[in-house]
Amino acid sequence: MKKMTNGVRKMNLSRVLLGGALSGLVLNIGEYVLNHIVVAQLSPGAGTEPASAEFSVGQIASGVAIMFVFGLALIWIYAAIRPRFGPGPKTAVIAGLAVWSIAWLLTGASFINVGIFPADQMLVSIIWGLVEVPLAAIAGAWLYREDDAGCIENPNW
Repeated sequence: MKKMTNGVRKMNLSRVLLGGALSGLVLNIGEYVLNHIVVAQLSPGAGTEPASAEFSVGQIASGVAIMFVFGLALIWIYAAIRPRFGPGPKTAVIAGLAVWSIAWLLTGASFINVGIFPADQMLVSIIWGLVEVPLAAIAGAWLYREDDAGCIENPNW
């Protein structure tokens, strides 16, 4: 267990980074599948060009980096709420739904409202995220623990 400050355990930042990296990887794989397979089938001329053909290398790199930041945020939230809700998948799903509601649901609804993306594509993305984000949170939370005793297996699961 990490040292306590004023009766509160300190977060294991190395495990937040490790779990966040795994969550970010899961999110990036999910977004690749979503954009290159699922949404591509909804687009006119589906199958003729990948969805990423419209984006520059810099834009794609930014999107990948943003997904890793979301992964870090997921596991930071998981670690922050873990003392209140307990360790395990249920708490990871709660953290995932918190991030999904802000980053996917509200942003997607805003994009639909102002017409940035077609509504059908955004709805698919929002629903996809409802599964993708909690799964990414579960994956990253599996690597998180309060103490870092060098054990690969998480005894709290």
